[in-house]
Amino acid sequence: MTDQDSNNPEALSGDEDSQKTSTGLVLPHQALPDKLYLIPVSNRPFFPAQVQPLVFSSREWGETLQRVGQSPHKAVGLSFVGRMPGADVAPEDFPKVGCVVKIHNIVSDNDQVQFIALGMQRFKISQWLRRRPPYLVQVEYIESPEDNSDEVKAYALALIQAIKELIPLNPLYSEELKNYLNRFSPKDPSPLADFAAAITTAPGKELQEVLETIPIQRRMEKVLILIRKEQEVARLQSEINAEVNRKISTHQREFFLKEQLKVIQKELGISKDDRTAEMEQFEQRLAKLSVPESAKAKIDDELKKLSILETGSPEYAICRNYLDWATSVPWGVFSKDNLDLNHARGVLSADHDGLDDVKDRIIEFLAVGAYRKEVSGTILLLVGPPGVGKTSIGKSVARALDRKFYRFSLGGMRDEAEIKGHRRTYIGALPGKLVQALKEVTVSNPVIMLDEIDKIGTSFRGDPASALLEVLDPEQNAEFLDHYLDMRIDLSKVLFICTANQLDTIPGPLLDRMDVIRLSGYITEEKVAIGKNHLWPKQLKRAGLKKSQLRISDPTFRKIIDGYAREAGVRHFEKLLQKIIRKVVVKFLESDENKQTVSAKNLEEFLGAPYFREEKPMEGVGIVTGLAWTAMGGVTLPVEACLIHQQKAGFKLTGKLGDVMKESAEISYSHTTSHARKFGIQEDFFKNAFIHLHVPEGATPKDGPSAGVTMTTALISLARGIKPVKHLAMTGELTLTGRVLPVGGIREKVIAARRQNIMELILPEDNRRDFDELPDYIREGMTVHFARLYEDVYKAAFPVTADKKAKRGK
Repeated sequence: MTDQDSNNPEALSGDEDSQKTSTGLVLPHQALPDKLYLIPVSNRPFFPAQVQPLVFSSREWGETLQRVGQSPHKAVGLSFVGRMPGADVAPEDFPKVGCVVKIHNIVSDNDQVQFIALGMQRFKISQWLRRRPPYLVQVEYIESPEDNSDEVKAYALALIQAIKELIPLNPLYSEELKNYLNRFSPKDPSPLADFAAAITTAPGKELQEVLETIPIQRRMEKVLILIRKEQEVARLQSEINAEVNRKISTHQREFFLKEQLKVIQKELGISKDDRTAEMEQFEQRLAKLSVPESAKAKIDDELKKLSILETGSPEYAICRNYLDWATSVPWGVFSKDNLDLNHARGVLSADHDGLDDVKDRIIEFLAVGAYRKEVSGTILLLVGPPGVGKTSIGKSVARALDRKFYRFSLGGMRDEAEIKGHRRTYIGALPGKLVQALKEVTVSNPVIMLDEIDKIGTSFRGDPASALLEVLDPEQNAEFLDHYLDMRIDLSKVLFICTANQLDTIPGPLLDRMDVIRLSGYITEEKVAIGKNHLWPKQLKRAGLKKSQLRISDPTFRKIIDGYAREAGVRHFEKLLQKIIRKVVVKFLESDENKQTVSAKNLEEFLGAPYFREEKPMEGVGIVTGLAWTAMGGVTLPVEACLIHQQKAGFKLTGKLGDVMKESAEISYSHTTSHARKFGIQEDFFKNAFIHLHVPEGATPKDGPSAGVTMTTALISLARGIKPVKHLAMTGELTLTGRVLPVGGIREKVIAARRQNIMELILPEDNRRDFDELPDYIREGMTVHFARLYEDVYKAAFPVTADKKAKRGK
């Protein structure tokens, strides 16, 4: 047949006489033509025994449907192509097997054509007669083979039962479907299988496989799997719906009950709205406090304002937050102090080893408070290197007094609002840290620790150090003004304890308001006691070990301190103990051992080679050991003088020295050259000598007025060509006329000398009082020469030469 022949509807009718039987009756499948127009479908394939309305685009398939409608059989082939069909569908996109349908009630509406399709029979494309729309193909109809075996009947009954079980799980399957299902007979399984596949929501590809499966038993096997999947999906969906409905019902029930409760309370006159409840909460707080009259009047004004504001307005939230803070300040609430000095001594001794002078100073402070029956009016400042126990001393003071403790760090603080609060006009405004501390501790006389007060910054937001003046001045802090509350708060009962590593960066007016207590660091004996009594038990408990499992001796502690942890504090010492415990725990887990002893012999297995070796102090002509103070504690500082040449006079300095030390070096050089004859130096030595003065560890910045006598002694040793006394260290500043000026940090410097086993020192006469106040265990075994003039230093550093000079004078 040509394309022109296909335009004639009569050409598709066939020879009706040939289709009739001898009785003159025509069966439905015998009335189907052998040539069909094809229309592609995209969602899912169509099945025989399926009745469903379909909609197609009249622009693309209107001509095809018009020709089918003019034909006597009204039959068209539907094929599943798996995508939205259009005029660009190629013959290769059509599957070999499709379903022929009878069309009824064709309705055309604008650009769409709608009709009811009645599935008739499977067909197989045998030949393409027209390869562009309207598509025309030669088909062969596929008859379902009869199979009356018991297996097929069993599958048919299983399908019927599965569909009946699916009906109550999904509301889409109505009771009418159940009645319709009763019409199918297990003796005619093919329509039943097709119907079961048609009602599932399986993907189009899986349904197409069912359509192409001709043997009835295999087809029913596939359909039964699809029905079971549908049951699981429907059951899961039903459970989800039930859970959602249960939650909704619970919320609805709670909502209705709450609304009913509100109505009942309102009828009985006992209901409270949110505003009333919050106001009553604030009033209950105020009833327990002793609020000053000025503050009480301001709070009452805010309560009146809150009572007339709308709860949804922003002003209401601001007012409510203000009242929350104002009523959370513990106005007039004080804890009772424990002023028993024996109790305080016991607490300090239990918490700290060493620091006897610091403990005595704190006991003196508490004794004054005990005599007055009140501890207030003094601001303590604990100054010392990192790790010496400043923060823990503050906690011990609080525990000794039975007071609440609150700590916050001032390090890096650049906004004065952190101290005095923000104005309420700003979004997110909050009170200052002090008001927050009082709210948290719930009393007006806590111990508040201001940590790292030497590290306060300054920025465009203000100067926090200046804001602290009002806080730390005992004459002013009784009426401290917080900007957020805008009310006077009494901080005079608060015990402030500040900590710092150094005093240089603390502003003078702020430092003037504090009582300075210095923590200089620990000597080896103190560190051993601290490690044994505090650090080691603490780390064992943290690791879950018992003392019997891991033992360490005092000599081992001493070796750790001398070889690995020579700093002034004990923080690095504690880290080393943690390292030992970690390695031991790993050893326990990887072996059957559960006991270990750490001794001086096996210490390097846990910590590696020592950081510090036992080094003798530098000795020789032109080499003198000085003493210096740093923020990390005291250190020994050797000074070296060397003659470069004698061609031209000159003086060179190295060692990254600050301006003060450079001036000290210049003064030392001038004093030595001007008094060369007095010290037995040849008069022409400095005329042509080019001298290099060096302070080792040049990468470390060094500055401070305490190295004048050391540099002068090094220059004299070089010029005379004689060594100073062995194992001697000195400190002191020198003037041009030879006076020895006092210096600071005597305790730290003496401890640094002991740490290096230097037991002979030269100190300024004006520092005799500082040395005498040192604890006995620090001064024990020390030989100290006190110098008022440099001649005293010279006699102590070069005693033999000085004696000869004295004899010659006689």
